Amino acid sequence: MGGWAIAVHGGAGVDPNLPAERQEQAKQLLTRCLNLGIVALRSNVSAIDVVELVIRELETDPLFNSGRGSALTEKGTVEMEASIMDGTKRRCGAVSGITTVKNPISLARLVMDKSPHSYLAFSGAEDFARKQGVEIVDNDYFVTDDNVGMLKLAKEANSILFDYRIPPMGCAGAAATDSPIQMNGLPISIYAPETVGCVVVDGEGRCAAGTSTGGLMNKMMGRIGDSPLIGAGTYASELCGVSCTGEGEAIIRATLARDVSAVMEYKGLNLQEAVDYVIKHRLDEGFAGLIAVSNKGEVVCGFNSNGMFRGCATEDGFMEVAIWE
Repeated sequence: MGGWAIAVHGGAGVDPNLPAERQEQAKQLLTRCLNLGIVALRSNVSAIDVVELVIRELETDPLFNSGRGSALTEKGTVEMEASIMDGTKRRCGAVSGITTVKNPISLARLVMDKSPHSYLAFSGAEDFARKQGVEIVDNDYFVTDDNVGMLKLAKEANSILFDYRIPPMGCAGAAATDSPIQMNGLPISIYAPETVGCVVVDGEGRCAAGTSTGGLMNKMMGRIGDSPLIGAGTYASELCGVSCTGEGEAIIRATLARDVSAVMEYKGLNLQEAVDYVIKHRLDEGFAGLIAVSNKGEVVCGFNSNGMFRGCATEDGFMEVAIWE
């Protein structure tokens, strides 16, 4: 085994004009989360536990689009989703349509550990959460002033905002039809969905992955993206752990996370080769990114967008936090 490794992300596709202060805030949060995971890994905490620990931290901070600070639906509410997977036996748990659970990633973990199922959604997931005694908050807890403002811009532009913080095309009134980016054949505005994720391989070579998001600003009620879909936004096997971010519909069509593991298994590619292959050949015209670790202690970040909020660290002392290429 090559030792432990960890990677985190806060979304793929970054506005080149993103204010320097906002970039620095993102780097500080990613660094804090990496250090949290590093301390746990040095204490021999298992990969799956570290993934949950780190994503809970990301969900609690309102900077990215998960937990508190999640993007708002067309009705101004929050519907969150998350998934987690333990590669050792390919056990997994996922939730969608979460409106009151403070940390959706922990509910996904409970679905994996405490239910006979792999995926619960909407009222069923909320009922399960209450039976498990997880921390419940009002939906207003997740709503921030920034996102209320961005929802207003989205409605004025009559579009779903792929960027839910920066005005589309640089001004509040730009129409979605001006955008060259499409989702399922329909034009959308540009920028980062800022989904969060974490992948870990521990000192025993066990891989795990998790992803959490609020989805798209001004999304239709009931919309489910790639983040809770095992094999699309999240996947872990004995070979690797993968978390994806970007255009959810493109990631779903590509089963992007699973494909990394598949080409490693069936084509014999190493982790870097596998990530490069799926980013180049599986996204069609979509824009996305992913983070991945292997059971050999390798860590790789890949994306075809303008940038990706990301950070990674390995047992041999390597550590990097970056946004751009």
